[in-house]
Amino acid sequence: MEFFKNILRLIWRVWFYVFFGISLIVMMPVLFVLTIHENQYPFLYKIIRWFSKTLIFVMGFRLKKEILEPLDIGKSYMFCPNHSSMLDPFILISMVKNPIVFVGKAELKKIPIFGFFYKRICILVDRSSQSSRKKVYLSAKRRLKNGTSVAIFPEGMVPTEDVILSPFKNGAFSLAIEHQIPIIPATYYDCKRFFSWTFFKGRPGKIRIKQHKPIYTKGLVKQDLKTIKEEVFGVLFNDLSKDSVYMKDTNRNIK
Repeated sequence: MEFFKNILRLIWRVWFYVFFGISLIVMMPVLFVLTIHENQYPFLYKIIRWFSKTLIFVMGFRLKKEILEPLDIGKSYMFCPNHSSMLDPFILISMVKNPIVFVGKAELKKIPIFGFFYKRICILVDRSSQSSRKKVYLSAKRRLKNGTSVAIFPEGMVPTEDVILSPFKNGAFSLAIEHQIPIIPATYYDCKRFFSWTFFKGRPGKIRIKQHKPIYTKGLVKQDLKTIKEEVFGVLFNDLSKDSVYMKDTNRNIK
């Protein structure tokens, strides 16, 4: 029985990459034109959001959203979800109407075709390079002037499946304080269970999302970074550690 389940999981996983790859190839002309100038990003974001919603649907997922406070139209935010799946960015995009630009790993630009557009759309950071980190601030400042929001997965990585939440990097909180924008923590409970990095694990299902109230940074200075980082970490960690389904998936091993 497990053998046949793994065959179905393999077909399902392959379908994800086939759908993603074909969609990317079909949209290449449009993506190329719309990534020439940053001022076209709001329209490009609508296309990316439509694709994200479609991808989630065709993979058999449904989102159960809990939004604790509606966001202001046209206002910039720093989105900080926990990270446990390659599905996470598509979920965030499908959740938020206002344009979001991601700060992502520079090494992903090496992926054929995808990397070409990735580096034109996202703000790339090489965490081993101080000059790269400085460029992130300048790029974020330019994007935020146009009312665009920024998204960073503060763990900086997808942790192993027995870890509830990895320690946060400083980048998201440093940027939020620098530009005085509110931070939006978001808890993704089920991505690890339904679409983890373990190839023969997962299935379609209902993914629960909680978008928390904004945590404001107005008036904060860089000396407040540790405090606000710990506050956001506490919000997500408490949420995840109290969820019996999530804890079962981590084998109840708190690290």
